[in-house]
Amino acid sequence: MRGLSLLKSWVSGGGWRRRGWVFVLLGCLFQAACITMEPRLGSAAAIWRPSPNFEPRRANYVILHHTSSDTLERALGVLTHPFSGVSSHYLVGRDGQVLQLVDESQRAWHAGASTWGGQTDMNSASIGIELDNTGNEPFPSVQIDALIALLEDIRHRHAIPRANVLAHADIAPERKSDPGVLFPWRQLAQAGFGLWCDPPWPSPPEGFDAHFGLAALGYDTRHPAAAITAFKRRFAPNDTDADLNTENRALIYCLLRAKDQGAENRGQKTEKLSAI
Repeated sequence: MRGLSLLKSWVSGGGWRRRGWVFVLLGCLFQAACITMEPRLGSAAAIWRPSPNFEPRRANYVILHHTSSDTLERALGVLTHPFSGVSSHYLVGRDGQVLQLVDESQRAWHAGASTWGGQTDMNSASIGIELDNTGNEPFPSVQIDALIALLEDIRHRHAIPRANVLAHADIAPERKSDPGVLFPWRQLAQAGFGLWCDPPWPSPPEGFDAHFGLAALGYDTRHPAAAITAFKRRFAPNDTDADLNTENRALIYCLLRAKDQGAENRGQKTEKLSAI
């Protein structure tokens, strides 16, 4: 107690400079305290490397990012710095190493200004996963394998629908492009995460509105050009047209059917569980 009184006297007598040092010291102590804590909710396979940048919330989405960094250590330094203001729940290295930075029950700061399906606070509704990648390089198979295992682990705890595994570019198309055109969405979908449709695609019904279809998938179509770019970056990366063509209409319709089928299957599983 005497030590605390001396600290208060030192701070009050030293003006803003001393107070600033106290805030820095408290931030460091807080980070050190976090490092000694075990995660309350998360992957047992991940190494616990906590970030102090979080708040409580409930997850119903997974958002995938790339770090834009050359090394895991550089990305980790940013994501765990007490004054950076950014974090994610997980960081997956090029070598498949999985680090957990924030408890899954907490709100990490990874999505920023974003919208999906009319929801505007995606940080409060999602688990953020950063993939160590510059954005211009292929993703190693060991890294994708580790990501799929992590997603399977997360699904057991949160029952997140497969359609709710999204790209950062999906929810912030005017600002972001990650995880980029080289990310293997088809492989992820084959493992049960995210939507995908291979051709030939079914013909949409007469009068099908592709822009409305984008909105039904979840895209923010208030900025049509950005939404179309984000859609093509993920589902048709070789298509450079600025607008939606006939093939795009068929692809959107197929994705909507896959989304509806996933929701139907999820409902059937819920009914079975409730009957037990």
